[in-house]
Amino acid sequence: MHPAIPISLVFIGCCSNIIFLEELIKVYPHSGNTVTFCAFVFNCLEGLIFTTRFLTKRSAIPIKYYLLMVFFFFIVQTLNNYTFSFNISMPLHMIFRSGSLIANLVLGVLILKRSYKPTKYLSVIMITTGITIATIASASQKEVMVSHTGDAAYDYMIWLIGLGLLVVSLFFSARMGIFQEQTYAVYGKHPSEALFYNHFLPLPGFLLLTSDILRCVSEFNMSDPYTIPGLGISVPWAWLWLFYNTITQYVCIRSVFILTTECASLTVTLVVTLRKFISLVFSIIYFNNPFTLTHWLGASLVFLGTLLFVDVFSKFAFYRRFEAMLNTPRKNEKD
Repeated sequence: MHPAIPISLVFIGCCSNIIFLEELIKVYPHSGNTVTFCAFVFNCLEGLIFTTRFLTKRSAIPIKYYLLMVFFFFIVQTLNNYTFSFNISMPLHMIFRSGSLIANLVLGVLILKRSYKPTKYLSVIMITTGITIATIASASQKEVMVSHTGDAAYDYMIWLIGLGLLVVSLFFSARMGIFQEQTYAVYGKHPSEALFYNHFLPLPGFLLLTSDILRCVSEFNMSDPYTIPGLGISVPWAWLWLFYNTITQYVCIRSVFILTTECASLTVTLVVTLRKFISLVFSIIYFNNPFTLTHWLGASLVFLGTLLFVDVFSKFAFYRRFEAMLNTPRKNEKD
């Protein structure tokens, strides 16, 4: 499959998914585990039928490798869900997680012993700086830090813990991406199989979250009824939005898994980073959140850093002179 197809589906699926997710999180901030559980069940059912043919088809990649992938995947998803309980808003959550690009690059250097052109490092610095500026701008908005106790110092401490969880999640996510790349290099590309086992194997872990999920189910049942246009059927709106969220999440994550088999880990991270940033901008516009001059500055740095990363300027003489000045390509460089 040409990489342009999964890249397009990543943007379509993930950007539309954020609408339904934010609608749910704004009303039910503790529903993250329930949302994740439903996505896991849907992906498992699809994979059970079409990929493994009810587990009768032998996996191309040994299960022990999937178990390690699942370890990373489950921790990342759980940490990301719990951050919403620590005064972390959806815009800040999206911006901060966009920092996964630099986490991936750092681990690529430390674990894979890779080196990159100086322009790659510069682009990552620009993107990270843009994200940081946008984070600071978002942190000044009321929706980022919602007081739960009335104690400003305590709420701020809770917010910092949430940021700490996001940092841990970023590096676990980057490590998972590198491990997937190494596994595919040995056993080949099997995105559908990887998608299934990464969702099937961790299902027992949700037993630890049973009480939280059941509480959320009860809250969803009490949400206002919504009449589905054309069908005349009324259902609690939270369940309908959860259904839409699950479908768009499937399109999003399946496209990401396909992309991991077509591109290097750092390139995949770049695509996901841009998707998160575009989702942020879309969320701000759709939910009428303020988009300040500071946000525009951050957005500009992210955009220019991205163009620099993919060598859009390579055809221009000024860029070649700039690249030569920075002492470019090393032989073991891999994008």
